[in-house]
Amino acid sequence: MSSERARLTALYGGLLVLAGALLTGLVYLLVQQGLYTSISSAVTTAVPRDPRPPWRSVPTPVASAVPARRIEGVPMNLDEGLAVTKISDLAGEAALNRLLTVSVIVFTVYAVLSIALAWWMAGRVLRPVAVITGLARRLSGANLHERIALDAPPGELKHLADTFDEMLDRIERLVGAQQRFAANAAHELRTPLAVQRAAAEIGLAGNPDADRVAMIRTKLISVADDSEHLVEGLLLLADSEQGLERREPVAVDVLAHAVADGLAEEAAGRGVTVSVRAEPLTVAGDGVLLDRLVHNLVANAVRYNVEDGRVTVRTSGDGFLEVANTGPEVPADTVPQLFEPFRRLQERTHAKGEGAGLGLSIVSAIARAHGAEVTAEANGEGGGLTVRVTFAPDPAP
Repeated sequence: MSSERARLTALYGGLLVLAGALLTGLVYLLVQQGLYTSISSAVTTAVPRDPRPPWRSVPTPVASAVPARRIEGVPMNLDEGLAVTKISDLAGEAALNRLLTVSVIVFTVYAVLSIALAWWMAGRVLRPVAVITGLARRLSGANLHERIALDAPPGELKHLADTFDEMLDRIERLVGAQQRFAANAAHELRTPLAVQRAAAEIGLAGNPDADRVAMIRTKLISVADDSEHLVEGLLLLADSEQGLERREPVAVDVLAHAVADGLAEEAAGRGVTVSVRAEPLTVAGDGVLLDRLVHNLVANAVRYNVEDGRVTVRTSGDGFLEVANTGPEVPADTVPQLFEPFRRLQERTHAKGEGAGLGLSIVSAIARAHGAEVTAEANGEGGGLTVRVTFAPDPAP
């Protein structure tokens, strides 16, 4: 920052010194131009003139005579006009020399004060930058909560500091989400490993009979399937966060019908009715990821429902997909948390068919990859959730 302060000091100080030099020079020139005329007029007025012609000279009465002063360098016997000119020249030269001396002294003091003022002003202007730099150097994972909170009048630097604070808010939320994700992922992966180890060490200890071996085998396969689904979900989530490598027109309304048909048997087994009201909706994106997005939304709506519940899938030509369901009441303050990995409305029980809690987080990641926005709203006393994915309009060709 010191180099920037030196540059600003040179800029501000140079401008102030230049302005002072121009002002001093202008004053000197203006005084120089009008000085001789002013002195000549003053001297001519002060020196008495004889109204009579020189050839008719008459002795001046003693009572009216003006005492003569001898002026150095001006003989008393010179013509009156020459005397006035000589006096004016000498007086003007003396006045200009005095003016020049005073101007140089004043300009020197002004230049020193200007540079000092410019240095102070540059430091004052750059103070927020120094605060931002110091905070950026101190930041680490342990003090992401610190903020600049710059107390300054509105301006560019105030806006910069506020923007930096907003960026820190986003980073803190992101780091917190990543830390929770890592902890939850470790927990979710450790649980099936512990079950497999216990089944192998306890269930197969001694001389187990065939039925016991078959039971343990079924349990191990079930746990392996859950682990495989979890790993697939994590990989899909990671792929979704990377963005899209290709885009092609995808009919979301067709996907909605296909997904609803694919989940019809599971919905019937849970006593849930799925209805589709699909207007034509085509977006540019990845067909596989969009199919997963629709599938996760409808599957969550079916699984987290009540007996004789309903699921409504709707697409609109206005550019959105909406999935609404009946179900348990969802507190409004917990709705945003459902889009975080491994977050559920209720604690996981590891029951058969229970997901890992990645469904809505995958939906959110796929939506971001497609430039879409996901919003959710609790249905209130009736229970359930309404999730809407709003796709951005395709840019004009």
